Amino acid sequence: MILTVGVRRRILAAVPRLYTSFAEFWPFYLREHSKVRTRALHYVGTSLVVLIAVAAVVSGRWGWLVALPLAGYFFAWVAHFGVEKNRPATFTYPLWSLAADFRMWGLWLTGRLGPELDKAGVAR
Repeated sequence: MILTVGVRRRILAAVPRLYTSFAEFWPFYLREHSKVRTRALHYVGTSLVVLIAVAAVVSGRWGWLVALPLAGYFFAWVAHFGVEKNRPATFTYPLWSLAADFRMWGLWLTGRLGPELDKAGVAR
């Protein structure tokens, strides 16, 4: 069976790239969060995760920790399915996605995200 160039390109585009290091994954992660509203919803979810975790530790109410995945993933998935219209990277790279989410949040909080977005080729 001989495939045309166009068909081969579509097949290759549909196959996810396998990243072997966080350094390779990071620019991909930022490109998957190219829209301001997507990143904003992630910041809300990540901020809630941090607040819930701190509140659980301070109050000793460890049961609150079960809310962490709900708080984090709810806003992220609304962002990906409703705003960005893509598949969350956490389905393929769960640990790197978690680390990248906190890295993106920290860089945003400190005002240092812009250069990272530029390096990843994300239009602002």
